[in-house]
Amino acid sequence: MVYLMVILAYLIGAIPFGYISVKWRTGEDIRTLHSGRTGGTNAMRSIGYGLGLLSGILDGFKGAVPIWIAKEFFPEMPWLLAVCGLAAIIGHNYSIFMLKQDVNGKWKFYGGAGGAPTLGASAGIWFPCLYIILPIGVAVFYFVGYASVTTMSIGGIALIIFLIRAWFLGQPWAYVGYAIGAVLLLMWALRPNIKRLINGTEGLQGLRAKKSKTSTKKQE
Repeated sequence: MVYLMVILAYLIGAIPFGYISVKWRTGEDIRTLHSGRTGGTNAMRSIGYGLGLLSGILDGFKGAVPIWIAKEFFPEMPWLLAVCGLAAIIGHNYSIFMLKQDVNGKWKFYGGAGGAPTLGASAGIWFPCLYIILPIGVAVFYFVGYASVTTMSIGGIALIIFLIRAWFLGQPWAYVGYAIGAVLLLMWALRPNIKRLINGTEGLQGLRAKKSKTSTKKQE
């Protein structure tokens, strides 16, 4: 049952809501658009904020639902909750349903970067995480201006939360392990973005993007 729970968590995480929404709305394959990822951010770029945001919310539930199920059947196994959370993120990032041959004929798992299911899984473990991570993430996106930094910050904030709860409140350290794993998975998925951040070529959004456009218009 434990192994089946982990497999179920992966399969739930692997449901490609971004791909489904873009395919339904435009008939196009989201893997050929913009970043090629199947998460909510790329769905927003491809079909607009409405359906894109809905895709992101559903991606968040992909992280929470396996945790809720595991809590119901295995309430005294925090390490299983941690593993299920990571399995859902892995499913989102490397979906079995998005397996496809690339131009070189090699099979590749497509997926998202893992931000939404990380938020969902964190909230599944301790629901108030949602009230802490979400507003900070929105602030990071708006004021820092990088979607990739926002995504990584979700894992970083979750790690801080679970460290504080484990150190000061005696909560399971398994959740700290979950957060560390989530951060590593997010950073691995965002390797191209991290390179662009280092090179200064990552695309700006939010307030800084508006200021940049305003400055460019004034110069013209």
